[in-house]
Amino acid sequence: MPVERWSTAHVDALAPDANSMKGARSVSDARHWQEAGLLDEVLWGLCAGSGKNPYQVCVDLAGPAYRCSCPSRKFPCKHALGLLLYWAGGGPVEAAAPAFVGEWQAARAAKAAPARAAGPPDPAAARKRAQQRADRVAAGMAELRRWLDDQVQQGLAGAEQAGRRPYEAMAARLVDAQAPAAASAVRRLGGIAGIGPHWADRLLGELALLRLLVAGHERLDALPTTLAATVRSRIGFPVANQDVLAGPPIRDVWQVLGQVDSEEGAITTRRTWLLGVGSGRFALLLSFAAPGQSPAAEVVPGTAVDAALCFYPGAAPLRALVKEQFGTPRPVTAPDAAAGLRAALATWSSTVAAEPWRYDAPVLLADVVPGADGFITDAAGESLPLAPGHREPWWLLAAAGGRPATVAGEWSPSGLRPLAAWVEGRYLPAPPPVPDAAGRVPELPADLLAAALVGTARRPWTSPSVPAGDRVLKLAPAGHGSGAGSPEPAAALLEAAAAALTYRRAGVTPSSGHAPVEAAPPETDRPLPGPAGDRLLRLLTDGGAPGGAQQAQELLAQWLTAAAEHGGFVPPESLPALLDAGRRNSVLRPAIGRVAGLRGTWLAEMRPDWRWLRDEAPGAAAPADPEVWETGTGGERLAFLIRLRGTEPAAALALLESTWRTETPEDRTRFVGALDTGLSPADDAFLDQALDDRRKGVREAALDLLRRLPESSLGRRMAARATAAVRLGRDARGRDRLDVTPPPELSTELRRDGVGAQPAHGTGVQAWLLEEVIAGTPLTTWTETFGRSPAAVVDLARGHDWETPLLHGWAKAAIVQAGSAWASALVGNDTRGGASGLREAVRWDLHLLLPPADLARIAAEFLRTEDHLAHRLLAVHPGAWPDELAVAVVETIAHRVQADKHSWQLAELCRAAAMAMPPGYAEQVARLAERLDQLPTAESRVRPVAELARTLAFRHEMLRELLP
Repeated sequence: MPVERWSTAHVDALAPDANSMKGARSVSDARHWQEAGLLDEVLWGLCAGSGKNPYQVCVDLAGPAYRCSCPSRKFPCKHALGLLLYWAGGGPVEAAAPAFVGEWQAARAAKAAPARAAGPPDPAAARKRAQQRADRVAAGMAELRRWLDDQVQQGLAGAEQAGRRPYEAMAARLVDAQAPAAASAVRRLGGIAGIGPHWADRLLGELALLRLLVAGHERLDALPTTLAATVRSRIGFPVANQDVLAGPPIRDVWQVLGQVDSEEGAITTRRTWLLGVGSGRFALLLSFAAPGQSPAAEVVPGTAVDAALCFYPGAAPLRALVKEQFGTPRPVTAPDAAAGLRAALATWSSTVAAEPWRYDAPVLLADVVPGADGFITDAAGESLPLAPGHREPWWLLAAAGGRPATVAGEWSPSGLRPLAAWVEGRYLPAPPPVPDAAGRVPELPADLLAAALVGTARRPWTSPSVPAGDRVLKLAPAGHGSGAGSPEPAAALLEAAAAALTYRRAGVTPSSGHAPVEAAPPETDRPLPGPAGDRLLRLLTDGGAPGGAQQAQELLAQWLTAAAEHGGFVPPESLPALLDAGRRNSVLRPAIGRVAGLRGTWLAEMRPDWRWLRDEAPGAAAPADPEVWETGTGGERLAFLIRLRGTEPAAALALLESTWRTETPEDRTRFVGALDTGLSPADDAFLDQALDDRRKGVREAALDLLRRLPESSLGRRMAARATAAVRLGRDARGRDRLDVTPPPELSTELRRDGVGAQPAHGTGVQAWLLEEVIAGTPLTTWTETFGRSPAAVVDLARGHDWETPLLHGWAKAAIVQAGSAWASALVGNDTRGGASGLREAVRWDLHLLLPPADLARIAAEFLRTEDHLAHRLLAVHPGAWPDELAVAVVETIAHRVQADKHSWQLAELCRAAAMAMPPGYAEQVARLAERLDQLPTAESRVRPVAELARTLAFRHEMLRELLP
C-alpha cells in the first residue's frame, strides 16, 4: 500500500522549535538533495552540507524516528525536517536506496527485538523494598494530613503574606517520604496563594482534593483495584513501562487530535491526545524533556495510526503507551467519533466521578461555531465557554468563516482549551494562548470559603451538608475516616469542600442563549495558487523566511504586491496574522485590501484594530451599482470611485462633488487621491477649491495632484510668481545671466498654494520662499521662457548668489513632476567641481528619477571604485536591478569576501542585494557561496553570501508561484 504524503502542518508539529523549522525550510528544495527516495516506510536522502560528504538522512514514517549524520543534538534535526518538507511538497520517491538506509532499518529491527530475559529477581528483597517505601509514604501522608488540617484551622487569610515557603517546606518533606506526585501538587499551591482573582477559592479547592487523596491512601486496601491504582499514581508510586506494556493491548485506528506543551519547573511536558475510531476511547501520551530540549514526538498530530496501546491502571484510565504500530500514519481529513457538547460533557462527568483529582479531559466536538462572547455553540444550540487565553479564537473564525467545524480540545473547569480543528478537510492546530485578563468564576460555596479564610479555630465548620449548585449534599460525620487525633472541624470543612467541588465539576451542563457568529459571505473571486498560499503562511510565521525580521517584512511586501497583481484571495487561516501585519505597517494595507477577500472584511469587522481593512478592501460591488456609493464601506466606495474614474472621469467627479460636504475628513483625503485615476484639466476647479479645506491631508492631496496636472490654475499662479522673481538678463560682458528678486514675505496666497512657513535648517526666509515658489512651478515654464534645455537652465545658476535655492527649487519640482531630464541635469551638476551641493535628502530622491540604466551604471562604477556612496545608490535603486548592476554586485561580493577588512561591509552589501537583485541570480550566487566555502575563508564572511543565495532562491520560488 503506498505511503500517503504528509502535509506541511504535520511536519511543523514535529519541529522541536522555530529555529529548527526555519533551518528545515532552507534545505527543503531539490537543490539541496543530491538523492532522495522512499524504501518501504523509510524516507531517506543525501543532503549537501558545508563539508565534502553529504549528510545521510533517514526518517521512519511509522515511528516517526530519525537518523542523520550531522552533529546536531536536536531531534529531529533540520535535515530530517527538510527532507519531510521536500517529500510533503511532492519531492521524488523513486530512487534506489543506498546501503546506509538498509543498515539503519536492520539496526532498528534488532533494537526492537525482545531483550534476553535477565536472571530471576529476588522476591523477598523486592517485598522488603516495597514495604520500606510504603512505610515512608504512610508517614509522609500522615504528616500531610496534619499539615492540611492546620492550614484550614489557622485560616487561609494569612497565606497571602506567607508566600511559597510553607508549601516548599511541606513538598520537601513529601519528597523525602518518596511521594513525589503529592509533593508536586503541594508545591503548585505556592503559585496560587495570594495570586490572581479568587485565589482563596482555588487554594481551598486544591487543599480539599489533597485531603481527599490522603483519605484515599488511608483506606487504600479497601478501595476498588482501579481506584487504588489512581490514588497510588497521584501520590507518586511508579508504574514500570514493562508492567504497563505487559497489560492487555487495545488495537485501534488512533486519531491524533493534537498536542500541547507545558512548563513544569525545569521540565517540559508534552501531552498528546488520541481517540480510537472503533473503541471511541481517548488516550494520553506523555513525553518529557530537560531544559533546552524538546519532548519526543511519538505520533504526528492530524494523522491516524493503526496501533496497539496499553493503558496505565486507574479508575479512569487515559494515559497509555504505544506497544506496537502497524503501518505508517495517514492524514485525517475528517475525524470520526466527534460528539455534541452534551455528550462530550457526559464523558467528562464520568471521568471526574471516577477520578476527582483530574482537572482536564479531552473532547472532540462536532459542528461547533464560536460566538462573539467567548463561547462555542453546537448544532443543538448548546454552548460552552472557552478558557482564558482562547476566548477570541481568531484562527478558527478565519479558517471556518463562522461555519460549523470539528474541534478537538481539553475541557476543564476554566473552559475549553482548543487543540486543533478540521475545516474543509484541513487539519489546523490551535495557536498558543494569549494573555487574558478574564476573571475566574468561584467554584466553592461562599460560607465554606469564609470559614476557611477565618480558620475553623475561630469559626468551626460543623454543618452536616453543603450547598453545591442547585442541590444540598449530605455529608458523612465530621472526621469520618480521617484518623484519630485530627481536628474534626478542619477535616469536615475540607471534606465538604472536596464534595462540593467534585459535584460542581462533574455536574456541569451546556448553557443556552449564546449566539454563534453569522457566517462569512461566500467569496466571489478565486483563491490564490496553493503553493503561494503556503508561502504566505511561512512568511507570517516566525522563522518562516530567510533573514531577520526586517527582511521578512520586505519579503512579505513583495509577496503582497505580486499577489495583488495576480488576483485572488489568501488562505483564510492566514488572515489574523495578515491583519495584524497591516495594523503594524500601514504601507502593506492597500495590497492586503486587494487579497484579503470578503472573509477578510468580515473578520476585520469583529475587531476594532483590524477595521482599517474596511477602507482598503474593494469588496465585491459591481462598478455600475449606484447603491455602493450610498451604502458601501469606505473601501467599497473608494473602489467604486476609482473604477468609475477609469471609465467615466467626469461622472465620478460629479458624484464626488454631490456628496463632498457630507464626507468625513478621512474619506475626503482618500477620495481626492482617487482623482489621480483619469486626472485631467477638468478636475482643476474642484482640486483648487480643495486647497481651502480645513483638513491638512485634503489640502496636501489636492496640492500633489495640482502640481502634476498640466496647465493647472495652481501652476499658472506659481509660474507667474516664479517668472517675476527670476528673469533672464545680461551681465556687463553681454552674457546671459539670471536676475533674481525673491518674494518679500510669506503672503496668505502663498500659504494657500502650499508654501511652507518653516525654512530648511540654515536657509534664510527669502531664499526659502524663492525655493518653494520654484518648487511649485511647472518645469516647462523655464525651458519655454528661457528657450533652453534643462541642463542649460541649470548651468545659468552655477556661481550665482542664489544658486542654492534655485537648484533646490528645480530639484523639488523635478521630484514632484517626475522630470527625469531635469534630474539627470541636476545630478550631473552636483558631481561637478565647485557646485553648490544639494541637500542629501533631495539628492537621493533625484536618483529615483534617473533612468534605471543610468542609475545602475553609476552604482556599478561606484562599486568598482569602492566609493562609499555605492551602498546608498543600491538602497534607492527602484525595482529590479538591471544585469549590469547585478553582475557588478556579484563581482564585488566575490572580491570583498577575500579582501575586505570588515565583514560588516560585505554583510551590508548582501543585505541590500537580497531584496533588489533579480532572483534569477540565485543559482549563480549559490555557486559562489559553495566555491567560497571550499576556501580558507572565515565563516563570518561566507555566511552572508550563503544567506543571500537562500533569500534569492526564496524570492525566485515565491514570484514563480504567483506568475499569471
